[in-house]
Amino acid sequence: MKKFFDEFKSFAIQGNMIDMAVGIIIGTAFNKVVSVLVNKVIMPPLSLLTNDVHFSDKQYVLREAQGEIEEVAIGYGALIEVLVDFLIIAFTIFVVIKFMTRFRTKAEDPKDKEVKTPKDIQLLASLEKLMEEQNELLRGLKK
Repeated sequence: MKKFFDEFKSFAIQGNMIDMAVGIIIGTAFNKVVSVLVNKVIMPPLSLLTNDVHFSDKQYVLREAQGEIEEVAIGYGALIEVLVDFLIIAFTIFVVIKFMTRFRTKAEDPKDKEVKTPKDIQLLASLEKLMEEQNELLRGLKK
């Protein structure tokens, strides 16, 4: 158990916990934006196209309410709204990751002059070039 807590402590200290917390906060705010977008922008016109049917109200009733017994129903309309939320969020995350991957790939290519190469990669590329020149000189001396 002590090993588990030590691993967690090193995980939290490394900054991963802070990065994760920032991601969760931004994700929560983004989720609220998407929910409003779906509920207030996308679903009302869709409701008009379907003769004023509100998807959030659509359900399949398994048992009608009788007296004090509550209705039992499957709310498939709410599921449709949540799926639209999910698709928007998944597409947005896909676009952001694709965008980040493109920049990371360009940054890691030391021969690409379009994007400024980070200093550590630039130093490694220079070191590689110097080692190639040194190997050429050593090959020349061996002959």
